[in-house]
This record gives sequence, C-alpha cells and structure tokens, in this order.
Amino acid sequence: MKKYTLKRTAETAKPESFSIDYRADLNDEQHRAATYGDGPSLVIAGAGSGKTRTLIYRVAYLIETGVFPPSILLLTFTRKAAQQMLARAAALTQSRLDAPSGGVSGGTFHSFAATVLREFSEQINYSPSFSILDRSDSDDVINLMRTRMNLDTRERRFPKKKTIGDIFSMSINRSISLKDAVEGQYSQFTREIDALYELWSGYIEYKKKHMLMDYDDLLVHLVRLLEESDSTRRTLSSRYRYILVDEYQDTNSLQAKIISLLSDTHKNVMAVGDDSQSIYSFRGADFQNIMRFPELFDESSVITLERNYRSTQPILTLANTIIDRAEEKYTKILFTKKSGGVLPALVPLPDESAQSRFVAQRILDLREEGVELDDIAVLFRAGFNSFDLEIELKNRNIPFIKYGGFKFMETAHVKDVIAHIRAATNPNDIVSINRMLLLVEGIGPQAAQKIAAGFGGDAPASRVLASFSDDRRFGAGAVRLSGALSFLEREKIHPVEAIERIIEYISPILKKKYDDHPKRLQDLEHLAVISHKYGTMEEFLTDMALEPPSDSISDITPEDPDPERLILSTVHSAKGLEWHSVFVIWAAEGYFPTTYSAESQAELEEELRLMYVAVTRAKENLAITYPVKIMTHRGPTFARPSRFINDIDSDILEPWVVEEEWD
Repeated sequence: MKKYTLKRTAETAKPESFSIDYRADLNDEQHRAATYGDGPSLVIAGAGSGKTRTLIYRVAYLIETGVFPPSILLLTFTRKAAQQMLARAAALTQSRLDAPSGGVSGGTFHSFAATVLREFSEQINYSPSFSILDRSDSDDVINLMRTRMNLDTRERRFPKKKTIGDIFSMSINRSISLKDAVEGQYSQFTREIDALYELWSGYIEYKKKHMLMDYDDLLVHLVRLLEESDSTRRTLSSRYRYILVDEYQDTNSLQAKIISLLSDTHKNVMAVGDDSQSIYSFRGADFQNIMRFPELFDESSVITLERNYRSTQPILTLANTIIDRAEEKYTKILFTKKSGGVLPALVPLPDESAQSRFVAQRILDLREEGVELDDIAVLFRAGFNSFDLEIELKNRNIPFIKYGGFKFMETAHVKDVIAHIRAATNPNDIVSINRMLLLVEGIGPQAAQKIAAGFGGDAPASRVLASFSDDRRFGAGAVRLSGALSFLEREKIHPVEAIERIIEYISPILKKKYDDHPKRLQDLEHLAVISHKYGTMEEFLTDMALEPPSDSISDITPEDPDPERLILSTVHSAKGLEWHSVFVIWAAEGYFPTTYSAESQAELEEELRLMYVAVTRAKENLAITYPVKIMTHRGPTFARPSRFINDIDSDILEPWVVEEEWD
C-alpha cells in the first residue's frame, strides 16, 4: 500500500482560533517575525529587543497553526537555553513541547548531530554505539599518538597536547588548513607543520579504529552525511520542516552548512541573531555567516528588531553611535519608549589607582542610592584589567564575584614569580624554595629536596645555590638562579624591581615550559604594574597572601552569608546579561581595542562590536573609564581614550573631571 503524507503548513489555522493574542503581546516587528509564513527569514535582533520572546512566540505560533511539533527543529548553543525556550512556549500553548515523543525537536548543534549520526551511523561506517570524547579525552588520545611518534622528546620543541588539540579544532571550526591555523596563531611551530599533519592523520585513524568521535567530529560527520547521501538529506529535510536557529551570529562555517543542507527541500529557516554582537571568532564563530544569509537563502526576508526594552535612550544613543562606526553591518537604530535617563559618562583618571578608587567610590554612592550591589557590574576587556580594582574593593570591604578571566594569584607562572621573591626574602620558606628549584633544568623532585635541605638559617638563598655551581647536571641553572636571587636580596629593593628581575630570569623557562608563553609574560608584566603601589617587599607579599586579586565565581558557596555582591566580568562573559549600572574600565587605546587587534581590520571590527556589547549591558547608568598614565614594566606611558569612544559629542557621552579631595 502506498502512503501519501499531507503536510501541515503555517496557514492551516485561522487567527480567530488562536489561544494567544500575538498582536497584543508583541510589537510590530516581533509580531512580523513570530507569525512569518514559509521561506527563509533573518531576524536581526538588536540588544535588549526581545529576541528570546520572539523565538518563543514563533514556536507557539507554528504549533497553533497546525505544524506537527516534532517537525520544528530549534537549535541553540546551550541545552539550558533550548529547555527554557520550550518550557516558556509550552506554558503559552499549554502543551508538552519538550516531551520525549511528540515534542519540538532540538537542542545544541552537537547534541542534534550526535542523535542523527547514531541513527545513520552505518552510512559513515561507524557503529551506532560510538563513544564521544570530551576535550580531556581528546587531549589524552593526542598525547598517546604524540608519544608513539616520538614527538615528545626533550630535545624537540613540539606543542603540548592541549595546544595540538586547539590547533586541530581551530582548523576544523574555521574551515582553514592546518598550515593556516599554525601560521596564524602558533607561528612558533611552523617548522612542525609536517609532523602535525602526520599526527592529525594518526589521530583520525585512531578514532576511526576505536569508534570514537570528538566534539568537532560530530559536526564534520554530519556535514559529510548530508552532503554525500541525497536520500538521507531529503529524509531529514522532510522530517524537520521548520528550522529555528538562535544566536546565528555565533555559528561557525560547519554549523551554517548544516542549516543550509537540512533545509534542502523547503528553506523554512528562521535565523535569529545580532551581527553587532558577533564577538566569538576565537571560538571559530564566523561573522560572515549572518552577513551572507540573504545570499545563501534566496528571497529571504530580513526583519529588524530595534525597540529596546532594557536601556534608557541616552545609553542607546551612545550604542548606536559606536556601532555606526562599523564598516560591515546591518543598519539598525535602537530606541526605547522609556522616558528620561542620564547621559553616559566618559571618565579619564590620572592613573590605574585613581580609576580603582573612583569606581569603588561610585559603587558605594550607588549603593547608598538604593541600587543593590548585584545590580552593578564592572566590565573589562581582559581578566587582568581588574586586578588593581579587586584589591581596592577588598580594602573597602565591597564583596564581589568575578566572571571570566582566571584566578590571577593561582596561575602557575604568577605563583612561580612569587615563590622566587619569598625564597629571597625568607630562606626558610621550603615550599617556595622547592617550587623555585623544580623550574631549574636538571633538578627533579629528589634533587630539589636534597638542595632545599641546605637552605635556612642566616645563609642567603643565593649563596646556598652558588655552592652547587660545579654540579654537572644543574650547575649552570643554579648559577643563573643564584644571580637572580642575589639581586632580590639587596637591601631596600622595591617590589617592582624584584619582579622585573625575576621576569628577566624566568622568561626563557616559560618559553620552554608553556606554548602560550607570550600571554603568560603579559600577565607577569601586569603583576609588576600592581606592585608599583607598594613601598616594601613585605607589604607586597603580605597583601598578595591575605588579599590577593583572585576571587572568582567559583569561590562563592551557597552558604555565603552575604548574597549581595558586585559583579566583575569580562565583556565576553557578560554577553546576554544586564545590570542597572555598568562601569566599563580600561577603555584606553591599546587595551580596548588591544594592541594586537590593531594589526587586523577584522579583529578591530570585532573589538568594536565588543565595546557595543559592553555598553548595551547597562539599563540606567553607564560610566566608561580609563587611566591617563599607565605604568608598564618599561616605565610610564600616557594613554588616549579608545578609538571606539574618542571624539563622540559631549551631548552623547558626557566628559567628567574627577578631582582629589585634599585635607
């Protein structure tokens, strides 16, 4: 018996039969997007314009017009986002849209790919029970192959397993050759490109032999399945008649290709995103995906959501001015129907210390005005930008949590530098001495313990080390270390001098030990900057031990007696969040944008979008600050405001003058 399926379309039901008043619940552009018919559409959702609400109502509308729920595919970047959207859509339609059977299909790109690949595994010569490697598993397999190929020898400067994994993943997600990935981001390994190709080939064979896939393989094999099997592509395209994609600006080239292939028979794709918030190229996101959508999908409609429900108009006017400087964009003018609002402030401060004191004092002012601490955020381009501020906040007993970046004082390279200073200051500090010794080439755990036994008493650490100068295994290294420590042991040495000397000593060690040594050296330079404010070594070491700039979100336990805490966050980690009052610090040329991004127009454009994201996190108050005089390990330099906010009219971005109060 031949079966024929009569497909349901979005025109089946009549508006009078809807349980939801879409016209009343949505503004005009949201309504147009949510009730769109068949065919491709791109929804450019400006910051705070109700993107998630629009997607939820789109799902509800399709259900109410008679679309079979499992034929709706909702793809997001986190499972939590998909579950929350489906739960809210279910509440609207009073149905089980997230049910295992009969519910809306979807989840993350990777989970969807895994489901499809298990179903059609035979077509790619895999078992349906293939295992999925997480990142640490992948690194271990890479290390196994690295060892088998004798690439982990002491004599050879070859990338470590994590770096190799990063290179492989970058090549896949950006759809570039392995050679381009190495030359673009890891140029120190250009001589090893042939070996990396051989290692990659072995890694692929190993996974195939043992029925393994890593995260990237899920996307690669799904694309392969859809491209090589016309029947499977048509089957899946017919199964998923309506495809909704959230945060489309964050898709990589493989994910965009999957969407195109899945919509082969119908082109019913609604991609929702904001080109102005495309800030994740380092993860492989391709900004051009959202820009080229109308080219990829013929006769697609572009719907722009411009009404903002988050910020005051003065903040939106500044955001519009900033993003207008982008060379490539979808033009949109954010507006709000809220009345009032104060002008955003541009606040130059004499130096970093003054910036920290200003931000801390304004936070206390806002708290007195009734703004809760957890409704205030300080945003910055990089994690280390907040270190000085963290110390100031601790001194003023302002509790905070930190998103993004890392625990500065707990990073290995920072702890190594501090260990050297402590060993020079206190020859009895065996813990620091042992850590310091293990960095010397030729000294292992047993030798370190033997040497450390000779420390203590009144003998300076440098003298103890000098006594091992004749040892053929590590004598040369001991002499170098002895010379560095003898400098630190001088009387009345300033902390910054000590740190600069240790940076000079430890730099060659970091280059051998870490693939990302340039970044770690930059961290150490900022440690030197922090030390400028201390008069003595004792003050510096005490503060670093008792009040280090190291708090992060993981430090806060549910039992914490003070749930109200200020938010410190990198801009990348702040995307999608909002606060009553926002401070954007270190908005200086060379820091935001970074010096490195100035070498590429594409990277500069992304830095501009990053500033836009930072500004649009604020609802009521926004202050952008930067220090005029910046201390570097080479001495003081004078900063200009970021090019992204420079020369903006004072009736859009109000200049502030901060004066010191003197007795």
